[in-house]
Formats: sequence, C-alpha cells, structure tokens
Amino acid sequence: MARTKTAKSGAEIATDMHPDLAFQTFTASKDQLLEFYKQMLLIRRFEERAGQLYGLGLIGGFCHLYIGQEAVAVGLQSAITPGKDSVVTGYRDHGHMLLCGIDPKVVMAELTGRAAGISQGKGGSMHMFSVEHGFFGGHGIVGAQVSLGAGLGFAHKYKGDGGIAIAYFGDGAANQGQVYESLNMAELWKLPVIFVIENNQYAMGTAIARASSEVHLYRRGESFRVPGIQVDGMDVLAVRGASEVAIDYVRSGKGPVIMEMMTYRYRGHSMSDPAKYRSKEEVQDMREHNDPIERAKKALEAMGVGEDVLKTIDKDIRTRVSEAADFAEQSPEPDPNELYTDVLVGSY
Repeated sequence: MARTKTAKSGAEIATDMHPDLAFQTFTASKDQLLEFYKQMLLIRRFEERAGQLYGLGLIGGFCHLYIGQEAVAVGLQSAITPGKDSVVTGYRDHGHMLLCGIDPKVVMAELTGRAAGISQGKGGSMHMFSVEHGFFGGHGIVGAQVSLGAGLGFAHKYKGDGGIAIAYFGDGAANQGQVYESLNMAELWKLPVIFVIENNQYAMGTAIARASSEVHLYRRGESFRVPGIQVDGMDVLAVRGASEVAIDYVRSGKGPVIMEMMTYRYRGHSMSDPAKYRSKEEVQDMREHNDPIERAKKALEAMGVGEDVLKTIDKDIRTRVSEAADFAEQSPEPDPNELYTDVLVGSY
C-alpha cells in the first residue's frame, strides 16, 4: 500500500485511495481561515471550561472532551448545507453541536443539567439533540449512531430533498457489528451518507494496533464496495478539501463514502480517564507540532493577520464561553415533574 507523509504534520497518509475521491488541501481566503480559526477556538475554550465545571461538580455523569480534534468537525461541517443536511455523532458531541449553530449557552446549560438546556437538562453531555438544527444526537451506545446515520441518509433519499447525512464515530466503534450492517445497506441502496471515522488512535484506551487487524480504517468498506479516503485530521484545510470532494460524490447519488480522519485527543477518553496508556512526551509532541489551532494561527500570521487581532478573537471567545457558563450556573434545574414528560410508553 502506497503511503506518503504530509508536508505539514509528518503524518503518514495513504495515497492508494479511490480515484473519484482524490482531493487537494483547500485554499482558504483570509476571511475563511479566520472563521475556521474562530470555530476551532470556540470549541477549544468551551471544552476547557466544561472540564473546569466538571471538576467543580457542576457536570455529572460522563463528559468526553473534543480538545485536539477540532479541525475534523470544523473542516467537515463548514462544507455542508445548514438546514438541508443532517449530523449525528457519538458521545463526544459538544463541538458538533456548536457547529450546527446551537447557542453555547444552551449547550452549557444542558451539560449542567439545567432546564434551559437544549434537551431541557435531560440529556447532559452525551445525549444532546436538536432536529431544528439538523443535529440528531450525541449517542452513548458505542457505534449506535452509525445505523442512525444510515437511516438519516435513507430519509434524505426517500424524500428527495438533496440532503446528505454525516455520521461520526471513532476508531473503537469501527469494530462494532452494526457499522458493517450499515455500510452494506448504505451501499446497496446508494444512500447519501458520509461515514466519518475520527481516528484518535486509542479508542477508550487501547491503541488501535492492539484491537484492529486492519488499522487503515478507510479500507473498512472495501468488502461492501464503499470507497474510503484518509485525511490529516489535524489540518482544517485538508479536512475541508477532502470534505468537499466526498460531499460532491455522495450528493451526486454514487452512494456512501468513508472518511478516516487521522486525529488526536489531548485529554483522556473521558474526564475519569487518567490516560496513563500514553506518555506525556507523546501528547506534548502532538501539541507542539500538530495542533490544529496553532497551525491555523501560523497560516493567518503568514497572511498578515496581526497578533493583536488574534488576541482580541481569543478574548472575545473567552468572554462568550464565560457568559455561557454563568448562564448555565444561574439557570434553574428542571422541575421534578419533568421526570415524567417526554417518556415513550408502549402498550401491549
């Protein structure tokens, strides 16, 4: 298998991918790159604050942070059509929600279990949802969202609305059986679905080579004739360039695509994970040489964007996140009677 190193990150990216999915790094204008930078920075600062609130006991249950992986969702979701396309993901879902246009205040309120949250405080970190914004959930069951993504793709095709579905899942979920059932059906029925594997290399805590006989996950659809591409997920411009090609392929009726995003999370799998399966040196090396926000920052500086402008952006985003946290802390908890609403009851 042919593989090559990218000039910017040194990450090995395969070159033996489907010819219809050949892509180039996106050439962004200054304004476009500034927007990508702001979106990634918003996710980073939001997640940092969420980690602080968890430590203070204001967020209960599990909490999975997206720090380090921001370029994946930003690059991809900047290329889809709001109000037309659908997004579904797993439990590491805060950043995806923000990119769907959901107010950070109601996302933070949901994290803290408040009535003002996007799911009225009933979903918490792992189970947010907003049909209005085309976001069909964070999902706590590993790999469950992949089948739902295929279903969303079926709905788009059935209605003929021209929309596509984006189904995110991780390298750990890539070994789940329902993933392959979904790939088979999606290709059989030529469903407009992009299956995005966010390969942060460790699943819950096990290195991918110890859990997968085929570690190049973009090839997982070959037996179903689902083409795949592998992308440097630490480079927002590479992700955007690959996403445009994948979206065009899927939207044209050719069927589903797998996008394997080679990325990395700086924190543990969840807030309860000390991440002792990685060395501090490995994490620090990724932060210093592959951080998606720093790479965008350097590119902006090369375009003539001054340090003062970037500092102002960071200050504004920190203020916005602080306001979201204050809103969440000051919002009331749900009324106890809400325990009995929005519950699906079956009769036999």
